[in-house]
Amino acid sequence: MDQSVITRAVTVAGGRFAPGHLGELTRQVPFEMVDAVLEQTCRVQRRVRVLPSRVVVCLLLAGCLFAEMGYVQVWRRLAAGLGGLPAAVPAASAMTQARRRLGPAPLRELFFLLRGPAPGGARWRGLLVVAIDGTIMTVADSEANLAVYSRQRGGANGGAGYPTLRLLALVSCGTRTVIDAVFGPVSAGELSYAAGLPGSLRAGMVLLADRNFGAGPLAAQVAATGADFLVRVRTGKCAPGLPVLSRCPDGSWLSRFGGVPVRVIDAQVTVATSAGNADSRCRLVTTLIDPARHPAGDLAVLYHERWEVESAYFELKSTILGGRVLRARTPGGVEQEVFALLVAYQALRTAIADAAGTVPGADPDRASFTVALNAARDQVILATRSSSPPARTPTWPGPSAGTSWPASCPAAGRASARASSSAPCPDTTPRARSSAPPARPPSPSPSSAPPLTPGDEP
Repeated sequence: MDQSVITRAVTVAGGRFAPGHLGELTRQVPFEMVDAVLEQTCRVQRRVRVLPSRVVVCLLLAGCLFAEMGYVQVWRRLAAGLGGLPAAVPAASAMTQARRRLGPAPLRELFFLLRGPAPGGARWRGLLVVAIDGTIMTVADSEANLAVYSRQRGGANGGAGYPTLRLLALVSCGTRTVIDAVFGPVSAGELSYAAGLPGSLRAGMVLLADRNFGAGPLAAQVAATGADFLVRVRTGKCAPGLPVLSRCPDGSWLSRFGGVPVRVIDAQVTVATSAGNADSRCRLVTTLIDPARHPAGDLAVLYHERWEVESAYFELKSTILGGRVLRARTPGGVEQEVFALLVAYQALRTAIADAAGTVPGADPDRASFTVALNAARDQVILATRSSSPPARTPTWPGPSAGTSWPASCPAAGRASARASSSAPCPDTTPRARSSAPPARPPSPSPSSAPPLTPGDEP
């Protein structure tokens, strides 16, 4: 895998938690990474501003930590560590204009750099267990949003009060880190969005999915990546055709699904409650066709790990957002805010996995996401001007000059392609934009990070 080494130094406030830092989020999203995506997406400001581009990125990420507050209140917490130094106090309108100037592209590229399974993910017989599912999120009720995101239709009590979007995520079980995500209007179904996620699957993974994803074309698309799958399918009149080609000793049978050789398992699940036992039946389809290596009973137990993706959505929607509606009142702002939420969530989940990795036998799945979120909030509020730690030179997968993303990188060429579709650089003429090669991301050093007050910005 190609690596981009960060070497250029910048002078900023001292200390890991100095003004403008985001505590643990700064460790996971270093400022040199922010500078890189700003350069790549042509969003570096052209003149000195009260709110430089990289500070706006920090403001958006901090807004995810303090979802119950307005951006003016979030700014006060970001400036809490200035220790009496003069700081700009931008108005709410200035913050709105700054967020619109920035656009969604830098946050989208940050997510593409951070996404992927963290070390410590759940493995089953050597396979990394991942799960896919969708959820609904509500957005602000504005005319601009309604032009893209419609309200869900209701029954006798009427439709939904707010427009909604559909989010689909591919999550690594165990660490609950996000491998990939897509979202858009709720008018498109989960299967439509799911077609954009198999590109992030690899051989050595096993994908878990519920009945909404039990479709032959999607199964063929997943199998083409080299990954295995374990998907529940419908029964009854809506059941897919699964002819019995041969019987297995454990009661399952071999068949074909979407043109892919599969094994079908009819399982009965018994749930013991205080009121008695409740039985239900489910039909599972998998590409793990060897009954000796992968017994049917063990696969039925493995399928329950699919609930990890539901827990991830709970952490995102209930723990971070607290059930609130997204703030943005324009479709571009909604895209920006969703990617900021995904970046903040991924950073927190990666921090949990890193912390669990330092304790022998610790399970990141058992760590409290609420505690991690509150700790990150405290680090922002209690930021101090401590002495700078020793400089280090990190690396992360990134595009080298004149080349595309390596195939082994989770982004797999998508980051560069999506960046080129964003608004062009303001300092480049249309003719130059169409012929100039992509610029290599800058290479600042993490030994420092920019203060929130305007300084030597270009």
